[in-house]
Amino acid sequence: MNANTILWATTIVMLAGGLLILAVGKRRTASEGLQTALHGIVPIIAACLYFAMANGQGLVLLPTSVAGPDVASSTRIFYFARYIDWTFTTPLLLLSLWLTSVHSGPKRPGPIAGAVLADVLMIATAFAFGASIVSWIKWTWFIVSCAAFLGVYFVIWVSQRQANATERDDVRAMYGRNATILSVLWLIYPLILAVSPDGMNVVGDATAVLVIAVLDVLAKVVYGLMSVASDGKVTERDLAEQGRGTAVAAG
Repeated sequence: MNANTILWATTIVMLAGGLLILAVGKRRTASEGLQTALHGIVPIIAACLYFAMANGQGLVLLPTSVAGPDVASSTRIFYFARYIDWTFTTPLLLLSLWLTSVHSGPKRPGPIAGAVLADVLMIATAFAFGASIVSWIKWTWFIVSCAAFLGVYFVIWVSQRQANATERDDVRAMYGRNATILSVLWLIYPLILAVSPDGMNVVGDATAVLVIAVLDVLAKVVYGLMSVASDGKVTERDLAEQGRGTAVAAG
């Protein structure tokens, strides 16, 4: 399977996945409706950018290396559209995770603002890594991107987890599960980028495209379906407790 076939297939999967999330997600409360909308739009955005890569609009050819002023002897495909995708979709996933962490508590904007800013910095510097030709510049950007990534992890596992500690047991369990899934999946991205043609060129273009496509589907479609299903169960308990509270007040 070549890279272009993978891109077209992922476009279809992302579009179908986004529509499925919007169809099955419930909207009984404002919070549940927002979670459904966030998780539904994420793969649809990804589908648009995968479509751009599949038809050639979201990629360019770059030299693999440059020796001084000489023209590079070979080229590689740089999929710049994937960074546009991540710039929009990963903040939305972080927003959803933050809303989960503070399901019923005070929604202080500091942690999510810090996470989104670190995330955007991580993606911008990862773009610079992929677009760079000179080796030392490329790997400097990679280190900066990884440092920003640690900032995202700090918010997820320290700041937001502290806020989540005051929530009830099912909300804490949902946050811990969602944070773990995203953290593990996102950790693989810098690893595959490092060994892809944009980095050390250890694996071929089709392999790198396939791995990133699988990660994207897992993080956007599969995770999205799991998240809205879990949020639905939490909302059911919310509504049940509200109903009991109303009944007691009326009695």
